[in-house]
Amino acid sequence: MKYKNTPTVIDGITFDSKAEAERYQELTIMEKTGIISDLVLQPVFCLQESFKKNGKHYRAISYVADFQYKDSDGIKVVEDIKGMTTKVFLLKRKLFEAKYPELELNVIKRVRDGWKNIG
Repeated sequence: MKYKNTPTVIDGITFDSKAEAERYQELTIMEKTGIISDLVLQPVFCLQESFKKNGKHYRAISYVADFQYKDSDGIKVVEDIKGMTTKVFLLKRKLFEAKYPELELNVIKRVRDGWKNIG
């Protein structure tokens, strides 16, 4: 359990938090009604390939987002649900933005009346 989140199971899928599970439910409705398409859970993005230097092996650096889908304009959107952002996430976001400029990364937080983009 990360950052006091409560794991939640929806449709047999375990989500890290209630907020992530709620967003999944909303996105599946949006997909069924044609607002979005091609919904993917837990997409993985390689930020830096693995490599060797001076006999030492360095593992690849990956970023696992919560969701990816196409919006009604055909734009590929990557979403991450955050209650708080960490220094590691901020670094991975910078690497993601540089390597995947064609993707829209939305970092959102659950607020009383819906979702807020927190940058």
